[in-house]
Amino acid sequence: MSYATVWVNGVLVGGWPYGYASFRLELTSFLEPGENQLAIRIDQALDSSRWYPGAGIYRNVWLTKVHTTHVGQFGTRLTSREVSSGSAIVDVEVQVENAATSGGEVEVQVTTDLYEIDASTGEAGASAGQFPNSTAVVAAGKIVSASGSLTLQDPKLWGPKPSQEPHLYLAVTRLYLDGQEIDSYETKFGIRSLEYDGDGLKVNGERVYIQGVCQHHDLGSLGAAFNIPAAERQLEMLQDMGSNAIRTSHNPRPGAARPRRSPGVQNDFQTIFGDWSEPDLRAFIRRDRNHPSIWAWSYGNEVAEQRSNNGASAAQRLRDIVHEEDDTRKTTIGMNNAGPDTQFTSIVDLIGLNYQGEGKGNGGPTFENFRGKYPDKMIFSTESSSVVSSRGTYLFPVTGGNNAIVGQNGAGDRYPYVAGEFVWTGWDYIGEPTPYDSSRSSYFGIIDLAGFPKDRFYLYQARWNPEVKMAHILPHWNWPDRVGQVTPVHVFSSGDEAELFVNGVSQGRKKKEEFTYRFRWDDVKYEAGEVHVFTYKNGAAWANATVSTTEKAAKLQLSTYKDRDSIRADGSDLVFVSVAVVDDKGYVVPDAEPSITFSVQGPGEIVTTDNGDPTDMVPFPSKERNAFRGRALAIVRAQSEASETITLSASADGLEGAEITLTVA
Repeated sequence: MSYATVWVNGVLVGGWPYGYASFRLELTSFLEPGENQLAIRIDQALDSSRWYPGAGIYRNVWLTKVHTTHVGQFGTRLTSREVSSGSAIVDVEVQVENAATSGGEVEVQVTTDLYEIDASTGEAGASAGQFPNSTAVVAAGKIVSASGSLTLQDPKLWGPKPSQEPHLYLAVTRLYLDGQEIDSYETKFGIRSLEYDGDGLKVNGERVYIQGVCQHHDLGSLGAAFNIPAAERQLEMLQDMGSNAIRTSHNPRPGAARPRRSPGVQNDFQTIFGDWSEPDLRAFIRRDRNHPSIWAWSYGNEVAEQRSNNGASAAQRLRDIVHEEDDTRKTTIGMNNAGPDTQFTSIVDLIGLNYQGEGKGNGGPTFENFRGKYPDKMIFSTESSSVVSSRGTYLFPVTGGNNAIVGQNGAGDRYPYVAGEFVWTGWDYIGEPTPYDSSRSSYFGIIDLAGFPKDRFYLYQARWNPEVKMAHILPHWNWPDRVGQVTPVHVFSSGDEAELFVNGVSQGRKKKEEFTYRFRWDDVKYEAGEVHVFTYKNGAAWANATVSTTEKAAKLQLSTYKDRDSIRADGSDLVFVSVAVVDDKGYVVPDAEPSITFSVQGPGEIVTTDNGDPTDMVPFPSKERNAFRGRALAIVRAQSEASETITLSASADGLEGAEITLTVA
């Protein structure tokens, strides 16, 4: 990121300005016998983005060596049609490139074999068939496409959990010249059908309600550098919450829409939009179009031109480019201003609305207005909610002025034709702080920057993952300055009935009514002790939870994400170690925020530390970190080719320290 420029042996080869795009340059003619120098320069200007774009080389750089005639970059495309549980037709298109600068045509044979992918290993398993062989005659400096079709019986379909399984296939394409194999190219893909209409999204004929979140590209304290274990942790926690969809916001993922034009951001990519929007858009679609999990392409978000003719013209141009590259999926834009009658809206395939769905707007509930104008177009919320909150932070008194009741002003009404929503955002992200002058990261996430769930994680889990037996009480119960004052207690649960007790005294049993997403006891007066809730579902006991007034902080406790006790010595594996500040009984002390010092022994390092506090300006690599609301995080990495063990220690003045040992594998 960004404006990457490449030199070989001091000679300019080329580059690409947009840092989120993948690109390839041909180096052959610049190379010399013996040693060669490859130099890459980036130039990330200040004032270039509302959020944190990062700087430097934080994506993979590959040196690819192939035969002069080879499968081109992103040179395979696999699609499926007439899909059912009984059969499916799979089409393959292979782009064969002849990179020679002179000479005649070459004739190559193209074969593609199909394999099932073993879900347990991620590797090729049983053979599933072979596409008919084809021949490509390619002149020097040209690219020729070879295509074929294959009918599969009883295909293993890709589909979203929990009702379907994400089965994958592997296509192995080989090129032969004069009977000798000259290239081999592997493509993972899935077989599934997509249907979009006024009743929502169907995958393999089944209506799938979108329970989505928007996600920025950074990985918390690790910054913009991509890391697989960190990305997996983000996705796994969102899946535990019940989320089934991600809206990449607002750029392509690594190895996976243009950002919106940012008013007042002088060096945003809007300055080169006219020249580069088309190559950027084509590059990211070609790279990712074989992924079955992608069900729509977005080519804009909250652009300023939604009500202008210029905006409609640009939207039409970009939509047409998407359809040229991929005619199997629909397109959308995050619209926060366009109305049902604007030309801009007529262009998009899918109506994605930012913060103008259920509320009163344009003369009435906006969903209904768009539905009336476009009854056959799929409608969904591209951004449905944007809540500012810090984990474990509570404001009193709880009044009508600082909490919105679902159902007022038209909100809360269910529109069964709406395909679902994307919440802004799943995780907090670096940059775009609110307020801008005292924070270093956003407050919008359901999960904070360190990976600790905020209270509303459990609100979404209760609705999106209702089979999880869960009850969550808020707030904490350490309020020495509120004795005798009204301190409301709320509970998130997938149960339908609940009874609350404060120090053994019932505060009443409540049933969850329609459009009610929490249990509320708004008249509770604070007294130190224990708050306990019993929840029920369909008349049977469901889940219980307790919060207690804690004693003073006494010690630190360490635990690892997913209880890991080992780490791979590959230089990229990470272990996420959580620190809890607890009392003598082992309860987390929610108002304890001591300074914690981390240290490591053995062949490892502490990469970063964090606590989820958006106002903490201590640099992420620091080995000292204040706890925030009783918790902190350290991320550990092993040295490459190491062995033995790594011990992480945490200490704080006046508290019993803790350590945890990881085996280096």
